[in-house]
Amino acid sequence: VQLQASGGGLVQAGDSLRLSCTASGRTSTNYVMGWFRQAPGKEREFAAAITWIGGIPYYADSVRGRFTISRDRAKNTVYLQMSSLRPEDTAVYYCAAARYLGTVNTADESYDYWGRGTLVTVSS
Repeated sequence: VQLQASGGGLVQAGDSLRLSCTASGRTSTNYVMGWFRQAPGKEREFAAAITWIGGIPYYADSVRGRFTISRDRAKNTVYLQMSSLRPEDTAVYYCAAARYLGTVNTADESYDYWGRGTLVTVSS
């Protein structure tokens, strides 16, 4: 599976931004699609995930209520709609995929496929 993320940019606090991640290759398998982020000088952290077939979303506490993850199976694309952005949301955002075996794991080492990151910068 190859993943291509896009949609990052420079926005102001309070603005919205939508990230996209398009998958290619062996996409018929039931995956969990996740978004992770890594702020400057910090460890990479889980932001959100969604089960590919069931469409069940999961969120980190830091983004719940502000971010919405969704997927379009026809387009093999996962979206991360980010609203009410804060300067602390500034990070490189990565999409990732893991085989779905009944539970959603938020640890990045559980994900097998990764896209190149897209930078989101939120100015105050």
